[in-house]
Amino acid sequence: MLTRFFMVVIVVPIAVILIALAVANRALVPFTMDPFNPGNPALTIQMPFFIYLFLMLIIGALIGSFATWLAQHRYRKLARQRGLEVDNLRVVANRANEVPTAPVSASATGTALART
Repeated sequence: MLTRFFMVVIVVPIAVILIALAVANRALVPFTMDPFNPGNPALTIQMPFFIYLFLMLIIGALIGSFATWLAQHRYRKLARQRGLEVDNLRVVANRANEVPTAPVSASATGTALART
């Protein structure tokens, strides 16, 4: 239900706007990569303007995603550390719940049990 709501409220209007931009901006526009000699045909690309718009939209989304990924690094690191800690605690808990078949002695630290 929430996905359908997301599609109708956000994606459909954006798609309509992008289609309208594509239809309205079909003229060829030169893009030159030589700022000192803009007439150089070797470094000039001519494409419809809406392609430039779509490329900038895609590049902006990629840059924003990468920036978000970098900003969330500390949270992913903390989650990894806590996951390892939980795994270690589960191992210790499983060892403590085992029924020993041999005499049990305290380990060197005195906090965990070890079989001898």
